[in-house]
Amino acid sequence: MDRDTDSGIIDICNSLKKDGLTLEGMTVLITGGAGFIGSWTCETLLNLGARVICLDNFASGLKDNISHLESDEDFTFIKHDISKPIRIDKKLDIVMHMASRASPFEFDKFPIQILKANTLGIWVALGIAKKHGAKFLYTSTSEVYGDPDQRFVPTPETYNGNVNPVGPRSCYDEAKRAGEAFVMAYRSQHGMDTRMVRIFNTYGPKMRADDIYGRVVPRFIEQALNNDPITVFGDGTQTRSFTYITDQVEGILRLASTDKASGEVVNIGNDKERTILDLALMVKELTGSSSDITFHPLPVDDPKRRCPDISKAKRLLKWQPKVGLKEGLLKTINAFKTGGM
Repeated sequence: MDRDTDSGIIDICNSLKKDGLTLEGMTVLITGGAGFIGSWTCETLLNLGARVICLDNFASGLKDNISHLESDEDFTFIKHDISKPIRIDKKLDIVMHMASRASPFEFDKFPIQILKANTLGIWVALGIAKKHGAKFLYTSTSEVYGDPDQRFVPTPETYNGNVNPVGPRSCYDEAKRAGEAFVMAYRSQHGMDTRMVRIFNTYGPKMRADDIYGRVVPRFIEQALNNDPITVFGDGTQTRSFTYITDQVEGILRLASTDKASGEVVNIGNDKERTILDLALMVKELTGSSSDITFHPLPVDDPKRRCPDISKAKRLLKWQPKVGLKEGLLKTINAFKTGGM
């Protein structure tokens, strides 16, 4: 195995082992394993002693995200679109369904693909898990909450959401909600061991910038490093809660490996709420950029606030975020500077 391992991954492994959580010797299928969160999860599992089967069609994942893993004898890559049936012969212990485009600015370009990944795709993935008697973990999203009523921010897992079913975000919001319904149906009808994580805004190295319409953290960093205008939508007072990638992956793996988490839905995110304008100013300062900050029309149905209630994750998983925003941004900025996106 010829690859450098991020120190954050080593920290995750040590933290899980300290609490007696182990995935050693298990075989895990990750759909969307070449994506941002998926590729970090693949590498962490390998460091935990698991065997990993990474399935991806590179619709949004990148070959470069996993190329350094291919020399590992415990890593297998399959190029495939999970919305189409596939047979996996190796005995599986866990199936993690992570395949889906997730950038809000892909919703108008690839709505059918996004819908398929979270309906047909999860149906195929659940069928694989059922055949193997494997645990099933679904990476859902904070987007299932839509634009939450202000009384429910921070937002608990019990909040049912405020989603526009015919708006421009519905291909993702409603597909993820449908995906959750698929998981519950398979658990109810077939008695499967299922877990669902609702992921809040996650950032870090390996995240695509994708020009002006990309995800906010890598977009701001790329614009700042190039001294281009930093593009803020609306007046920048809308909030998000930013989770560094190693915190997110640890939360996901704690959910996957905690016995008493079967059947649970858990928010994994940072509970420190930040305005988008504050983020832009922080990125500008940390990069030493001369960029101007420019303001553009707010996208339709863009949530005004987003912040998780993580009391369940703290109680059930013994998890809480460890990496502060400034520390995480500096790690991400350095990765962009060195080409280690």
